[in-house]
Amino acid sequence: MVGQKWKRVAPEEFPERVQWPSVRCRTFLGWFAIYSGSSFRVKCESKFFRESELTRDFALLNLFTHPSNRGIAHKPTARVVVVVLRGKNCLKERERSNPRRTQKPSTMSLSQVLNVCPKGASLVAATGRRNVGRISTLLLSSSVGQQCSANASSNSVLLSADPQVFSVNGTSNSRTMSTRCVTVDNINPAIKLMEYAVRGPLVIRAGVIEKELEQGAKKPFTEVIRANIGDCHAMGQQPITFLRQVLGLVSYPPLFDDKSIPEDAKQRARDILKGCKGGSVGSYTDSNGIEVIRQHVAQYIQDRDGGIPSDPANIILSAGASGGIKVLMSLLRCPIDGKKPGVMIPIPQYPLYSATIAEFEMEQCGYYLDEANKWGLDITELKRSLAEAKTKCAPRILVVINPGNPTGQVLSKENIQEIIKFAHQEKLVLFADEVYQDNVYEKGSQFHSFKKVLMEMGAPYNTMELCSFMSCSKGYMGECGIRGGYAEIVNLCPDVKAMLLKCISAQLCPTTIGQACMDVVVHPPRKGEPSYELFMKEKTAVLESLKVRAEMVAETFNSIEGFSCNPVQGAMYAFPQIRLPAKAIEAAKKAGQAPDVFYAFQLLEQTGICIVPGSGFGQRPGTYHFRTTILPQPAKLKEMLGKFRSFHEKFLQEYK
Repeated sequence: MVGQKWKRVAPEEFPERVQWPSVRCRTFLGWFAIYSGSSFRVKCESKFFRESELTRDFALLNLFTHPSNRGIAHKPTARVVVVVLRGKNCLKERERSNPRRTQKPSTMSLSQVLNVCPKGASLVAATGRRNVGRISTLLLSSSVGQQCSANASSNSVLLSADPQVFSVNGTSNSRTMSTRCVTVDNINPAIKLMEYAVRGPLVIRAGVIEKELEQGAKKPFTEVIRANIGDCHAMGQQPITFLRQVLGLVSYPPLFDDKSIPEDAKQRARDILKGCKGGSVGSYTDSNGIEVIRQHVAQYIQDRDGGIPSDPANIILSAGASGGIKVLMSLLRCPIDGKKPGVMIPIPQYPLYSATIAEFEMEQCGYYLDEANKWGLDITELKRSLAEAKTKCAPRILVVINPGNPTGQVLSKENIQEIIKFAHQEKLVLFADEVYQDNVYEKGSQFHSFKKVLMEMGAPYNTMELCSFMSCSKGYMGECGIRGGYAEIVNLCPDVKAMLLKCISAQLCPTTIGQACMDVVVHPPRKGEPSYELFMKEKTAVLESLKVRAEMVAETFNSIEGFSCNPVQGAMYAFPQIRLPAKAIEAAKKAGQAPDVFYAFQLLEQTGICIVPGSGFGQRPGTYHFRTTILPQPAKLKEMLGKFRSFHEKFLQEYK
């Protein structure tokens, strides 16, 4: 009987931390089951994962014992059964304890396969056409019937081991991928080039670990600390009362009868609803946003910049700052003299830019920030980057993030003046990403808007094209999920502005709740109004706490052997450099990972701390960094930093 071929391996026989070699494959079809009740992150290289049989409509893939494999193949009793779909409910099966065995496969029904699987074994379904893509990470379920996922470098495939239904990407597999109209081979190739490290494989693995902990799995930690993303409320920050009161009122007008809600919040809500068609936030708005909110945004900018005028007609409300960035970048996709348009971005950079550049098939032109000078922006480096870029593209945009993400620097007024002069001389459109303008912590640092500096410089600089961006996701508000933001467009040609409005009109309008949230940010309670004192108390508490945490993070990292961290002058992140031992770099190479990715995975598996490797943001060759937020609440942050120290000391000891 086929079931007698199975040799059960208890989960405790496997190492607690499984280090896999890397795997690449051209074809991934069929069913396979793996012994053990544990979840694994499986990575393989072609020499370990071979394509042994290729027939007219399917391929068998072997995973077999190899001396360097420290995971499942490390145990001599471990086996992999490959079961390949052929027909509606008929499977082909073969035991693969020896890669050279060539006996003819036997035929089994799906129910027979499930019957012979040992208790606790993982069964994963994968069906599809050839050349599905490279599979860089495969997450196996802990038992038959649970959902599994695979993250591919070119695509993501959701697999299911439901005994009743074959499922790929959540849909019935009665129609196999070989007959689908849409496959990874015929989708927009630019999409396959997009990468967004902030939500990459580490985050996927962190999600799996969280589910394992919920199911009672024993690990060296009890929770995952998601320090990978600037998600304020997810890390325990409390919402601003006034802001939520206004959002509640515009969403549910009967709350106007609630006497506990102050009158100034009600008046803000009335103003917003008056600007909505039918008096409801459920209606469409103008494509560039509700007029009264754009007026409030313009007034906010004018007050911020010391009275320099701002025109509501130059304001575009958007779904977060990213919505405005993408639509404005899309305007400049046109090739110049046969060359692709280029976008100059800081390195390290926020991955929104590299992902959007790839999506729009533009050319990324990186300029390195000066780590030795608190991540400052050196004009000499800008000139070097531009000269290199001109050999392969036509640079059109200069992106500056201030305060910086992921680096946390705050640019001086003098530095901004130099940047403006450079952009003017080279005829570049300035994109000023200023979403962290409220987040400035270091004594002596001050936020200066690009618009204010540009206008104060006078002619010819005050006629330059400038696009600046703001969001309600950061600052003291932290309303990331509401997706509110704006862009101010300065000195744009009227004809081009008309084209921009036409472009955004095709998207109808940004969410009205996001617009309402942005309105509260730019039009908060004024002194003398009922909500002013509570609002200022909450706002100040958030920003003061972030300042303390910024100092704590930098001081702690600088006290750890092999770490160096610039002061967190602003924003919500630290970006320390780590000096990794040669042995660790070699181990990462064998695992098929970048050294900082290797370090980050080890940190996650041993401590539950999820960070983003520096390679996801860009870094100078030969250096290794990671980004962590400063957002965990003080007690949790102190605990996290203690775990960091302990882990790093053990890591150095292991790889010294």
